[in-house]
Amino acid sequence: EFAWMIPLFPLLSFLILIAGRSKWTKELSAFIGILFIYLSFHFSVYLFVSNFEKMDYTWSIPWFEIGGKAIRLGLELYPLNVIMLIVVSLISFLVHIYSWGYMKDDERFSTYYAYLSLFSFSMLGLVVSSNLLQIYVFWELVGLCSFLLIGFWYHRAEVRSAAKKAFIMTRIGDVGLFIATALVFWQIGSFELSEFAKAVRAGEMEPTLITLLALLIFLAAVGKSGQIPLHTWLPDAMVGPTPISALIHAATMVAAGVYLVANLFWLFQASPLALDVVAYVGGITAIFAAVIALVQNDIKKVLAFSTVSQLGYMMLGLGSLGYVAGVFHLVTHAFFKSLLFLAAGVIILIFGKEQDIRKMGGLLNKQWLLGLWFCIACLALTGVPPFAGYFSKEAIFTSLYANGRMDLLIVALITAFLTSLYIFRLYFVVFTGKYRGDKKLKSPLHVMTFPIHILGILTIVVGWIDFPNHWFGSFLTTGTGIESISLTGSPDWLPWTTVGISLAGVVVASMLYGNKGELRLRLKESTFFSWLYRVLKKKFYIDEIYQWVIVYPLKGLGYVFVGIDRFVIGGLVRFIAWIPIAVGGFGSRFQNGQVQTYILISVFGLLLVIVGLTTGGLLK
Repeated sequence: EFAWMIPLFPLLSFLILIAGRSKWTKELSAFIGILFIYLSFHFSVYLFVSNFEKMDYTWSIPWFEIGGKAIRLGLELYPLNVIMLIVVSLISFLVHIYSWGYMKDDERFSTYYAYLSLFSFSMLGLVVSSNLLQIYVFWELVGLCSFLLIGFWYHRAEVRSAAKKAFIMTRIGDVGLFIATALVFWQIGSFELSEFAKAVRAGEMEPTLITLLALLIFLAAVGKSGQIPLHTWLPDAMVGPTPISALIHAATMVAAGVYLVANLFWLFQASPLALDVVAYVGGITAIFAAVIALVQNDIKKVLAFSTVSQLGYMMLGLGSLGYVAGVFHLVTHAFFKSLLFLAAGVIILIFGKEQDIRKMGGLLNKQWLLGLWFCIACLALTGVPPFAGYFSKEAIFTSLYANGRMDLLIVALITAFLTSLYIFRLYFVVFTGKYRGDKKLKSPLHVMTFPIHILGILTIVVGWIDFPNHWFGSFLTTGTGIESISLTGSPDWLPWTTVGISLAGVVVASMLYGNKGELRLRLKESTFFSWLYRVLKKKFYIDEIYQWVIVYPLKGLGYVFVGIDRFVIGGLVRFIAWIPIAVGGFGSRFQNGQVQTYILISVFGLLLVIVGLTTGGLLK
């Protein structure tokens, strides 16, 4: 009965903060934001606990009418929705607390918390929406909030550019969701997900149309979740505040794409071609981003490309009929990636707002607890037991094996090695060796370290939620009609292989980037590796290709149309306007006040009249 209140708490916070942003003190603004998002988290947990045995609830009210058809505003609560409510509200709650310390010196502190609350409302509203039209509205709201928060420090040119890039790139994908929503209403006369699912399962829609709808919806997910080829906005978004980077890359915007595919998984199940596209796009994205992350020197960009790669893993699992595996990795990733980003924010502040890892080093001796949590998050990302990432990544590997996608399993294993290599490169460069910078080190605030401790504990324990009886998988699928591939038939060699590959990556990273690093120096001297380094540093020149193939031609076309508008159409309009002006000007020459001129014009007019009448008479 109170479920509809969960997304409204942060909306109320937004309204209060934006209305009184010039009146509230920083402490009061933070308190208001934290209090209301905590209420959302509290009610989400209560909802989960009190309805654990049966999670099936829908609620709706009339909204408006189109052509006599009623459109309803409502929400639905199924296992996936409720799990996402908890994850989103919890991560957002911790980010709200962390921001109190990170943003304390910003003059637009209240506005920041207002945007943060609106962001939380948008994502929570998206999670519980019961129809495609509502999903589209909240989908766009999430995009708007990301634009506002990525561009929060808009006085810097690169920040404005990154915000615009994120907004435009994700709009490209959003067109797919818009067209799919319109097609569904055209076909079944309703936006409701329940009606849509019923039509798909009853075979009332053509297989070709089902595939088209699935691919259009996946296009929207590609934009939001940073999949190839719409991934380029996501690393650039790192210019925003670090807490926003954690929220965008862990539980909100990028998670929205994966959630959309999972929420409409019954649609993708009905189209083998759509599943293949999801799986292969996910696989390519995973290894592509992991390779690029190997050479990034900005601590936040390493984590950004890591997010792109892990989102590829999630799509890889979903495309291999691993519904449970994909959702499980979405949940675990939210915790250990939030931990990495929030810890990275503390590291940046400790080193005097320095983000270049080459100017860091030796931090483990001064911040051993931060180093411990960061290492645990790295191990979770790598997939080393007993940390969270191991269980969810193992589920994805099992799904690939059980689905017979051996080519993608090989890609996933290679990516696992690369993941270990780039994340422990980051760890060893930042925490071991000697300090290579010249700024005075600072101490982090306790309000910033508290969320890190909570996320560190969750990173250790959250992977065990599926044990001992794989209840998580049963909980997600029971009563939903979704068939997820079995995760119990994994061969004995697969876990050992994946863990061995991950540990091998850690060892290689230690050799390359540990305290000595002789092998790293020898590799840098190699001509081949220096060429490869440049290619990876430029991210395979994808941005440059887009610039020359899309941006410049469109700009040129725009200049052509501007020229046509200004000189051809505008010239024609000015010529038409010139005619009466010229006639009026010519006539005004005769209005000069001279009687002689007026008599001459009168005589000339009389002659014309006589000639006209005479000519008319002759014609008769």
